[in-house]
Amino acid sequence: MPTVQFTANLASQTAAPICKVEGTTVCEALHAVFTRHPTLRSYVLDDQGAVRQHVVVFVDGTAITDRQKQADAVRPDSEIFVMQALSGG
Repeated sequence: MPTVQFTANLASQTAAPICKVEGTTVCEALHAVFTRHPTLRSYVLDDQGAVRQHVVVFVDGTAITDRQKQADAVRPDSEIFVMQALSGG
């Protein structure tokens, strides 16, 4: 099962434990996490279900390419990492 992990900064805002979930796409894996921890959804996705502008999702160390539908594939041993992108100087 893929593992989904969130940065400590995001975890400080709401419950964001490391989760092992079912799923063959990022969308399926995130949905499984949001089912367990619904308050996380609004921190990660916008009102249209796309990854928020200042959030980055990595699968096995590579940023996802489909921020709208999160259709990027994941393997059973994949590690999905969700972090808030930092900007500014």
